[in-house]
Amino acid sequence: MNSSEEEKEVAEIDATEITSNGENAKVKKTKKKKKRVASKGAEKRGVCYLSRIPPHMDHVKLRHILSQFGDIQRIFLSPQGSATQVPSKRSRGSRDQEYAEGWVEFGDKRVAKRVASMLNGEQIGGRKRSSFYYDLWNIKYLSKFKWDDLTEELAFKKAIREQKLAVELSAAKRERDFYLSRVDQSRALNAIEERLKKKQKIEQDSGVAKVIRHFPQTKPIAADAKKSKPELSDDVLDAVFGGS
Repeated sequence: MNSSEEEKEVAEIDATEITSNGENAKVKKTKKKKKRVASKGAEKRGVCYLSRIPPHMDHVKLRHILSQFGDIQRIFLSPQGSATQVPSKRSRGSRDQEYAEGWVEFGDKRVAKRVASMLNGEQIGGRKRSSFYYDLWNIKYLSKFKWDDLTEELAFKKAIREQKLAVELSAAKRERDFYLSRVDQSRALNAIEERLKKKQKIEQDSGVAKVIRHFPQTKPIAADAKKSKPELSDDVLDAVFGGS
């Protein structure tokens, strides 16, 4: 292979690298554009908070009622008794499922603000046969609040709930272990008492008297030792010491 062929191969390799780098740059630019568009779209959107959801109302009915006022992006309803649990697909369409609160994201924040000011405290209405015909709207526009803030808040509440549940479970486990240990101790004491009762009953039935052993005891020394000692007479003392 001569030098000219080597130069051609190097030029081809450089050209492929340039094209690949150019494609990667294009992909990065498109991703950045999408992110910018998404961020701009998120900035235009507005979120309304519903502090009370009437019975038998789900996200489908809520969307059907509120969509006549403006474009709705997303709806989240919190189930009754579990503010951090996301409802499953089956429970969303269930009539027995009740919801405590909800969030509605409109495509335009101006529409969301107008809907909140117009409907808050007003009768929901609709058909008179509906169960929430006489219920009132409890809706408020959340200024500078985005959907990502809602997901972060729900995740934070969920983490706190799981931590609290773990603490309660550990405390319940300690109480259970303590109770079981006390039960084992009482069982052991009851077994000892039962054995002693059986032994006493056997001794009473056999008529064997209990043998009591007596050991001889030495008499204690008198407290006044001088009075107990025998006194020597004067004649004996004179004979021993040669007294006159």
